Amino acid sequence: MQVAIDGPASAGKSTVAKIIANKLSFVYIDTGAMYRACTVIAKRHGIDYGDEEKILQAINEDGIELKSENGEQKVYSAGEDISLEIRTPEISANVSQVSALPKIRKKMVDLQRKMAGEVSVIMDGRDIGTTVLPNAEVKIFLIASARSRAERRMLDFKERGIKTDQTVEEIEADIAERDYKDSHRKISPLKKAKDAIEIDTTNMTIDEVVNEILMKIQRKEKSLKK
Repeated sequence: MQVAIDGPASAGKSTVAKIIANKLSFVYIDTGAMYRACTVIAKRHGIDYGDEEKILQAINEDGIELKSENGEQKVYSAGEDISLEIRTPEISANVSQVSALPKIRKKMVDLQRKMAGEVSVIMDGRDIGTTVLPNAEVKIFLIASARSRAERRMLDFKERGIKTDQTVEEIEADIAERDYKDSHRKISPLKKAKDAIEIDTTNMTIDEVVNEILMKIQRKEKSLKK
């Protein structure tokens, strides 16, 4: 079974997807982490974030791996755990540019589809329901106000031990800018699939969001068995 969760940055996609994957014994695939890994690779090689060919070459050299360790998804490149580095402010500020490069997207989408073709998956990102898994049995589109997403990101930085000089207002402005970039890029822009269920998480707890999505999945499973 394929479950697609889309939505803008910090809407809670990864958090709820991980929990649901554990509850249903599905494989969780964080596509955003894959594009962030591409951005880290560009940074480490000193490549301009708009240089498609050189970034692609560096990705081919270093590779990107998603591993499940102690119930957590870890991201590796060139044999090194980069799970924390992909969440730093510099990577967050530049991932939209890298993820908009056509050849980078094609390479990542091919990888994502390969993963999803082998096992039951829950995959989150910006274009899962529209491009990567257009035939997913369940499609969810999470939204939330820019302010609430900024507050969540600030809390996430603190919990991960990532230091930042940014204020909540500055993070909110960055999120709004990324929303614009993601929804206006030419290749696979952020948009709600026609058959996706929209859930506004602004005033919802994580458990409430998880339970609502689980209900949708279980309802779909029952209908498929009939």
